[in-house]
Amino acid sequence: MKNLFLKIIVLTSLLGFIGCKSSSDPATWSSEKVDQWFLKGEWKNGWSAEPDASINRKEFAVAYFKNKERWDKAFAFLKNSDLTKMEVKRYDIDGDNLFAPITEYLTKNEEDAKFEAHRKYIDIQYVISGIEQIDITPMAMKKDILTPYDEVKDLEFLTVTQSSVNKATPDRFFIFFPSDIHRPGLKAEQNSPVRKVVVKVKID
Repeated sequence: MKNLFLKIIVLTSLLGFIGCKSSSDPATWSSEKVDQWFLKGEWKNGWSAEPDASINRKEFAVAYFKNKERWDKAFAFLKNSDLTKMEVKRYDIDGDNLFAPITEYLTKNEEDAKFEAHRKYIDIQYVISGIEQIDITPMAMKKDILTPYDEVKDLEFLTVTQSSVNKATPDRFFIFFPSDIHRPGLKAEQNSPVRKVVVKVKID
């Protein structure tokens, strides 16, 4: 009887430990828990821009908790930098693990832009000033490979069967994972100047 009692205590403790472990792993979270964490927005570290509705919340939660320090640095950079006045160049936040090129360009016509995808980095894309269209679709919608994957550039160009149209403005930001094919830099209504930052977050 005593041995049975001890076994019950050990089993209960073990189940409690497993429960605590799984509750801290976003991969095991329900969609309700993911939404609750995401909408609370503490992960933005006080940055005022809002996440676009296209962001895969669960995929982001998993990536964030896998490398929280790196993501915290990324959002701290976005919050604490005067992005409107910074020089157009690459900014190393944590070497090749985390960096942010700032660019300026005229938005393109659809026929002059290609769908792209990455494998080593996740993109946080934010239009600092101006407005552009970004077409987004999941990797399942891939049709043909236009330019094979370049490991050095972490880039491949593709065609897709269909995509959604999204408007990028200074009040919101986008996050693109390797599962997201995207075509940024398109004209929203007319070709116009845009200033943009893309924070590249390396996947470990």
